[in-house]
Amino acid sequence: MKILFAILLFTFISPLLAEEKTSLIVYTYDSFNTEWGPGPKIEKAFEEGCNCDLKFVSAGDGAALLAKIRLEGEKTKADVVLGLDSNVLEEARKTKLFLPNGLNIELDLPIQWKDDTFLPFDWGFFAFIFDGSKTKKIPQSFKELVDSDIRLVIQDPRSSTPGLGLILWIQKVFGSDSKAVWEKMSDNIVTVTPGWSEAYGLFLEGEADGVLSYTTSPAYHIIAEKDFSKKAAIFKEGHLMQIEVAAITAKTSKRKLAKSFMTFLISDTAQSIIPTTNWMYPAKNPKLALPEAFDIKVAKDKAIYLQPKSVPDLTSKALQVWKLAIRK
Repeated sequence: MKILFAILLFTFISPLLAEEKTSLIVYTYDSFNTEWGPGPKIEKAFEEGCNCDLKFVSAGDGAALLAKIRLEGEKTKADVVLGLDSNVLEEARKTKLFLPNGLNIELDLPIQWKDDTFLPFDWGFFAFIFDGSKTKKIPQSFKELVDSDIRLVIQDPRSSTPGLGLILWIQKVFGSDSKAVWEKMSDNIVTVTPGWSEAYGLFLEGEADGVLSYTTSPAYHIIAEKDFSKKAAIFKEGHLMQIEVAAITAKTSKRKLAKSFMTFLISDTAQSIIPTTNWMYPAKNPKLALPEAFDIKVAKDKAIYLQPKSVPDLTSKALQVWKLAIRK
């Protein structure tokens, strides 16, 4: 009798054991999904409450992320894309590959955000980072930078959101004079990398004096390494703001789960993870105060934000100028 009961019980529960958890596939950029990035912690925290399998898929840098989604189109396996930024939103919207998320979440951004498709999860300012123990005179403006013999490593604007941010930053600040700025800066540039990780790695290895990154980058070195030597150059001309977003793909068959993940991304749990893993400011301030190392201020009148609709035309001009200068 006991044997018969055991057989019947196994017959009943075995299909349940064999049933796989629902997978949610999230495309993101490389550094988000490293062991030191926010990916693993966010994955673990979300899975504790979703009874699902959250899978992050690395797809290069932010600009490469959009290219991948555009190439895959309706055949993409992604349910959510995480890591596009405010400077590629108009191009992303034109693809019609993303759904309105139906969320109405109050955010803590320096600007008012109204968008029912793209949800911010962090933000920051682009800046050049230097090692203060080696570069004694850190430039305080683009003019000081291009007039110096400082060696720089930057990212390709066609594959990297920081790289795109740099050409837009210069084009916005200098307009028709941006060509002269790039012609001077071309003498400072050691190399152009596909993405942020490669560029920052070269900087840390001493291959360049400075690297394009974020004002918050020194916070990593202070908090994680107790290294106070890395400095963000704060420029008189101001700094371009980057807002990173997530969006649900139009092809997903898991809209409810995808929406749940989007909501979680702005939760206190996830937003508490972001600052000291992705080293950016949270889109919604967590209950715990940010570490003092994040207190690197860009004055309000020096904060540059580009409305997404204005970016495509500005990008076209900026990219043309950049290509000519780099080939020189």
